[in-house]
Amino acid sequence: MTDTAADDSPRIGPTTRVVLHDLAVRRDRDEWIVGRMVTRNFVALPAAGARAVELLGEGLSVACTEERLRAETGEEFDIADFVGDLTALGFVARIGDRPVPDAAPPRASLPWLRPHHVRLALHPALPLLVGVLLTAAVAVLVRRPDLLPGYRDLLWSRHGSVVLLSGAAAGWALLLAHELAHLVTARAAGVPGRMRLGTRLQFLVMQTDISGIELAPRRHRLTAYLAGIALNLSVASSLVLALAVTGTGTAAHRLLAAALLLALLPLPFQCMVFTRTDLYFVLQDLTGCRDLYGDGLAYARYRFRRAALAVRPVRRGPRTRAKGATRATAATGTPDAARDDPSTRLPPHERRAVRIYSVVLVAGTAACLSFMAAVTLPVDITLLARAVRGLGPEHGPAGNADAVAVLVVLGGVNVLWLVTWWRNRRSRRAVNAT
Repeated sequence: MTDTAADDSPRIGPTTRVVLHDLAVRRDRDEWIVGRMVTRNFVALPAAGARAVELLGEGLSVACTEERLRAETGEEFDIADFVGDLTALGFVARIGDRPVPDAAPPRASLPWLRPHHVRLALHPALPLLVGVLLTAAVAVLVRRPDLLPGYRDLLWSRHGSVVLLSGAAAGWALLLAHELAHLVTARAAGVPGRMRLGTRLQFLVMQTDISGIELAPRRHRLTAYLAGIALNLSVASSLVLALAVTGTGTAAHRLLAAALLLALLPLPFQCMVFTRTDLYFVLQDLTGCRDLYGDGLAYARYRFRRAALAVRPVRRGPRTRAKGATRATAATGTPDAARDDPSTRLPPHERRAVRIYSVVLVAGTAACLSFMAAVTLPVDITLLARAVRGLGPEHGPAGNADAVAVLVVLGGVNVLWLVTWWRNRRSRRAVNAT
């Protein structure tokens, strides 16, 4: 059957001129970040690639662009293939006199929120205010260490169902505020942003896609990455100051202490950079890596294949060797793919960061999954089993209420994790298929 879509595609020849969409460009070390904010597609190009985009945008033909680059760099470039790559990225609006079909842009969360509405989120004074608030809270805790929260502060009520439901409500409210901080800060920088549920290993998370922040200045990028942590620290600091003026043992003091612990609990998770937390993106930005997680995972898989081949017994072949076989293959039996270190294709500064990160990635993932198998999963199963056994008229209204609360909160979170994981998995398959 004939591929009509391929036959119908515009031809790119020496005299072809293209019209590009509105593209944003920012220099980053020895490369240039080029992207289209509407579709949130971005690519890192060498200087010659960025220059080619500039020349094509000025209306030069493919041949003229090649000649100009040859005169400027002394090298040959295949601009026709380059235009094809730009078209696949959605950067090209028209090839010759034929428009290029454009994909629908991804939806943004809170589209009515405009950059000028939230421009104060990027004001240089805001981090200073957060720092002052945090310093005041630390000073109070130094003078009154009894205000430091403990796990018992979460058990502020003798009714387990009340503790569970109120904790879940407060936790999700803080999580939503955390992600809104990312969204608002990115929107102030002109990035649309979209919030949605996601999974990180065994964790159900809410995440904000702020693709496009790569084109913003570094201060704006780091502010957007750290906005959620800053919000949690600000809430926690405010609660410490409120605790200092609240009578110990009162209901208000117990509630404030529980809220303080809930505000602090997400912060250790941010240190788990192997799950692509907020601090992961800060680390990726500071190291100048394009895809620290993806490259680290590829390097870890390469090392695993090397280790597996090292301990695998070598199969003895026939005494005679086929004509043309290489000495290295016959002697070691190691496929070329296992000897191909993916990190060697990266710049030196990225290579070092990726190799170190791969160790953190493997060790952290193994520790998380081991903890889930040894602690989290048995505890969840035990609590759900007790809740099921706690249902029935013989347990009374209070017992049934506690059992239902456990089933709704704990069971609902696990079901939501499975649904989110499956939905995102199907979305990734659909993207890869296209």
